[in-house]
Amino acid sequence: MTSEARTRNPYRSAHYVISAHHLAQLPPDEGCEVAFAGRSNAGKSSAINTLTEQKSLARTSKTPGRTQQIVVFELDAERRLMDLPGYGYAKVPEKLRAHWQEVMQRYFETRKSLQGVVLVTDIRHPMKPFDEQMLAWCAATGVPCHVLLTKADKLKRGPAQAALLKVRKALPEGATAQVFSAKTRDGMDRLIEQLNRWYRFPEPDRIRSEQKKDS
Repeated sequence: MTSEARTRNPYRSAHYVISAHHLAQLPPDEGCEVAFAGRSNAGKSSAINTLTEQKSLARTSKTPGRTQQIVVFELDAERRLMDLPGYGYAKVPEKLRAHWQEVMQRYFETRKSLQGVVLVTDIRHPMKPFDEQMLAWCAATGVPCHVLLTKADKLKRGPAQAALLKVRKALPEGATAQVFSAKTRDGMDRLIEQLNRWYRFPEPDRIRSEQKKDS
């Protein structure tokens, strides 16, 4: 990969590290990490695959709720992308649901390297009770949240923008939102821009300036 391509999209370097069932199995709580969360079938895996420009990095399935562990992808030695368990699927056993309720709450409360949460929700059915719970956890722990309204290609531009405005009005202070489509890549630049701030990636202009100095 060229340095120019990496500057445009540093998430192409993402690679699988581990799937954790308990917090103790996660990598050391150092550096920066951003978590992708969302109820089952909201398009979370497709969003991650589109972001990283890898077709099968995150598992996609026609059976919702397949992600039942915290899946860790590493970007570099200091940065990680965390794929949180899909939640809200009726067929997940109650015992497992209770386990992940506890684990995810402790993750939000104790994980110091967590810099932000991308909350993935279907633009046609946004902000269900599980999404509200995730926003509440973010607000309670001071973790920034960016809502990704996926499957925007399923709506015409007018209804999509109306849905976005409605969600933005209902968000707690500090939370942000955007439309996104894994199919058309609409919203990709906006998502990368948000993530770059959380991960503290250097701005492209600064990178080019440093490269000129080194040459």
